[in-house]
Amino acid sequence: MGTEATVPDADILLMNLLDNDYMGLTHREFDSIYSKEDDMNLLTLPNSQSLSTSIRATAQVFEDPKSLALLARIQQIAPSDANVLIIGETGTGKELIARHVHDLSHRKGKPFVAVNCGAFSETLVESELFGHEKGAFTGAFSAKTGWFEAANGGTIFLDEIGDLPLSIQVKLLRVLQEREVVRLGARKPTPIDVRLVAATNVRLEEAVLAGHFREDLFYRLRVAHLEIPTLRDRPGDILPLAQYFVSEYRRRLGYGEVEIDEDAKRKLLAHAWPGNIRELENAIHHALLICKGNRLRNEDLQLSSMQLFHRSRHEHDGHGGSDSLQHALHQLFEAGHETLYEHIEDTVVRTAYHYCHNNQVQTARLLGVSRNIVRARLIKMGAISALK
Repeated sequence: MGTEATVPDADILLMNLLDNDYMGLTHREFDSIYSKEDDMNLLTLPNSQSLSTSIRATAQVFEDPKSLALLARIQQIAPSDANVLIIGETGTGKELIARHVHDLSHRKGKPFVAVNCGAFSETLVESELFGHEKGAFTGAFSAKTGWFEAANGGTIFLDEIGDLPLSIQVKLLRVLQEREVVRLGARKPTPIDVRLVAATNVRLEEAVLAGHFREDLFYRLRVAHLEIPTLRDRPGDILPLAQYFVSEYRRRLGYGEVEIDEDAKRKLLAHAWPGNIRELENAIHHALLICKGNRLRNEDLQLSSMQLFHRSRHEHDGHGGSDSLQHALHQLFEAGHETLYEHIEDTVVRTAYHYCHNNQVQTARLLGVSRNIVRARLIKMGAISALK
């Protein structure tokens, strides 16, 4: 059986997947499943009960045609050793997809290491990824294995890879090219055999154009890519997921069978799900806490009224906003500003930052870039301190 270890105060999990002999166990007893339940393709995260406060999706189904197309692509890509870039909004289940890629490869049964690149400061991330020797820096009282070495023979999953500082991107590129890591303070490299699966919720192409992500690393990562549809774009998965979460949480709460009535189903299907699968899970959990008579009703579903502006929606909007923007740009062009591009970029970031009540994470999400990009721009324009 595989092993699992967690690191306190960091969103990192070190996993070895279980052998095929354990595939008959419930999801509470094994690390990762891909099974058929009532003709529904289902993936779940290991130890999902301990992730109730996580922003990650803990389950994934493949019932909608778009999901089935994604599943077919995963099955094509997974057996190779190619690097994979997974693209999808927060809460769409990127880690679940990464685990499934690992599970369908010849590396199944070997380590699966999941690392959130946004969980570390710039000074700490190199040591965490590549390790360090004793005395490499103040406080390094002993040598430490990095996550790439820990994943040797298996797969390393780098979530939110767009948050990696440029200095670390250079070193990551070298690791991928040379297939070896050099610990901080070491002189000799350590050979590794690791498959890289990376994920992002922003368009890395835009980060490359803005100079915040290395173009050579982008192409090295994007040997194969998987785009996960949002939950609103795959409505055929909404009710199967809702049924799964009802079954899961009613067991945890000690309830008997719980039915979702037709009005509640219509409400679930009509919602836009800006938080994707994780929002759906939370909505079902809350509804079960307040529902009566083992029946989940329309009024039990307290759904978010938050409106997010997605590209797909703007495509169907009128051109009024676009015309106003073009008019404003023409005025700037005529004014002959010396550093026009920087002025426009600063204005966009500053305005979005104020719109999001000075919240960097929400600003990054609104603009479709990483938090590091927003933070760097705010520091450069003097909106925040570099120590903030």
